[in-house]
Amino acid sequence: MSVSMLSTFVKPMHPEGRKFVAIAAAITVGFFLICEPLGWIGVGLTIWVYYFFRDPVRVTPTRPGLMISPADGIISLLEPAVPPAELGLGDQPMTRISVFMSVFNCHVNRLPAAGTLEKVAYRPGKFLNASLDKASEDNERNGLTVALPDGRRYGVVQIAGLVARRILCWSKEGQTLATGERFGLIRFGSRLDIYLPEGVEPLVSIGQTMIAGETVLADLNANTEAA
Repeated sequence: MSVSMLSTFVKPMHPEGRKFVAIAAAITVGFFLICEPLGWIGVGLTIWVYYFFRDPVRVTPTRPGLMISPADGIISLLEPAVPPAELGLGDQPMTRISVFMSVFNCHVNRLPAAGTLEKVAYRPGKFLNASLDKASEDNERNGLTVALPDGRRYGVVQIAGLVARRILCWSKEGQTLATGERFGLIRFGSRLDIYLPEGVEPLVSIGQTMIAGETVLADLNANTEAA
């Protein structure tokens, strides 16, 4: 199956972006009526809005047990941390992987590993720079607790950032999702935290670039296979 040159540059857009592209296009028309150079600035703005809401097809690894990145971006933090209380994952530190998304990254979020959504918990908060450690505690967030088929659980937390002002999660408690399945989106620059199950080691490093639905974060079966 070949990949066309057009599909390399033109990606599908998530429906959430349609109204924003329409608004940007309307502003662009107004700019052209005022001053042509302003109009071309508007064209650039409209293209950027479309680009922000792109939702490209991703090829998720099929090997059982792999956890994949839920977001495009850069690994900004990798450390033990106590998960948010609303996730119900206990008060002991778990390995936390933080993926920071800039305004240029794709912002559609995907489930790291197949399981059932045990909890979906939203908490209002501040809008600090999402790359800061304290953003995990202070910023607006939406957390998911996912129950794996073997009974283990992990957490995924959508965190608003300095520019992001809207967290979307269209998945509900009780739903069973596949690895790499879309569950939400954050508008304009933000972060996702992943809390790994006990004993699971990360396979990524700080500064590494992530591709949602494709880059492997960890192997849930590594310890089992070693045993």
